[in-house]
Amino acid sequence: MIGIIDYGMGNLHSVTKALERLGHTPFLSEHAEELAKADMLILPGVGSFKDGMAELEKRGLDTFIKQWAGDGNPLLGICLGMQLLFDESEENGRTPGLSLLRGKVVHFPRGDFKVPHMGWNKLVFHQPQHPVLYQVEEGHVYFVHSYFVKAATDILVASADYAHETVAAVVAQNSVWGTQFHPEKSSFVGMSMLKNFVEQKGGVRVD
Repeated sequence: MIGIIDYGMGNLHSVTKALERLGHTPFLSEHAEELAKADMLILPGVGSFKDGMAELEKRGLDTFIKQWAGDGNPLLGICLGMQLLFDESEENGRTPGLSLLRGKVVHFPRGDFKVPHMGWNKLVFHQPQHPVLYQVEEGHVYFVHSYFVKAATDILVASADYAHETVAAVVAQNSVWGTQFHPEKSSFVGMSMLKNFVEQKGGVRVD
């Protein structure tokens, strides 16, 4: 059973429809006691880091998510949801995150390029044997973001190059995975990764 965390900041419809296309019936909830019944959780999100953390804290979901992941349960963060997994963000002043993954969310540097980073960009694999990349090739995926994660190198699974920066595109540590791009909007490459999360449950493949 797949739970989607609803904290008022999410691209919930598109994620739900993508999971349904994979043959699953996810449920949405903002209540920890309901989400605790799931086998795996997805934390989607669009918008500002500060607002996202405020909404999680208001519902008591920050504590719940930390406990869930700390117990080794599968968790996937998407876009803002991935950023919230990290230590902190500089967006609208310093804001602490969930600190499930090591790294910091920063703004793209000024230069002769467009911000937000919007559209299709090619992935570069750093850990091609990781379960999230099972039967996935280095294709293009769809990004929409103005801030990016400077992640610890050991959790960087795949990246994209933009604005002379290495953008953390896929991150993973144990049962906690994250994608900066929207897998549900990224054709075969993104849908394959979403399928891998569901079927491999944070690194343990289910055949």
